[in-house]
Amino acid sequence: MQPHSIPAPHRTRIKICGLTREADLRAAVELGADAIGFIFYPPSPRALSIEQANQLARHLPPFVTLVGLFVNEEPARVREILRRVPLQLLQFHGEEEADYCRQFGLPYIKAARVRAGLDLLEYAANFPDARGLLLDAYVDGYGGAGQTFDWTLIPPHLPLPIILSGGLEVGNVHEAIRRLRPWAVDVSSGVEVPGHKGFKDAARMAAFINGVRNAAAGNP
Repeated sequence: MQPHSIPAPHRTRIKICGLTREADLRAAVELGADAIGFIFYPPSPRALSIEQANQLARHLPPFVTLVGLFVNEEPARVREILRRVPLQLLQFHGEEEADYCRQFGLPYIKAARVRAGLDLLEYAANFPDARGLLLDAYVDGYGGAGQTFDWTLIPPHLPLPIILSGGLEVGNVHEAIRRLRPWAVDVSSGVEVPGHKGFKDAARMAAFINGVRNAAAGNP
């Protein structure tokens, strides 16, 4: 697969999404996560209330980006959350259009649910001011449900930085980075306690982050 038009990063950034516990947030930060994702999509088992998110955000140190994930949310609710939770980056996972995404005055990334027939070049062109394109598996509902997708569906010259998601875990992240050279990777279920959605496992997070670092450095 050819390299993408965005230069390959010297260090692949890491976002850990769907945190629900203070201890997990602290562990993720101490292990070196670059970004933390809070989910504000009520059907998700990892969804946070405004109060929970506000409390967790108090434990986030500087220089770690706090990302809020939304799916086709009413603008008024997004604004209410922004008034009470210090989000720094917005992530939109539904059918939102660019005008919707940019109305909140914060940088945003847009998720694409990848499947055969989706023109990712056209999709990216519809969000020219997005900071990145998050590529996830297409499944019923929203979110990749811990499933990978066919990476060969990603064209070689996307105009936005790629954030690769969808079924990543320690067993496949090295190959993903070696083949695709994404700007960042996004993991949720791949670092969780088995059978406990939203509960992260510190050992799995450590192994995943080490795998990303080794792959980005060209180590086996």
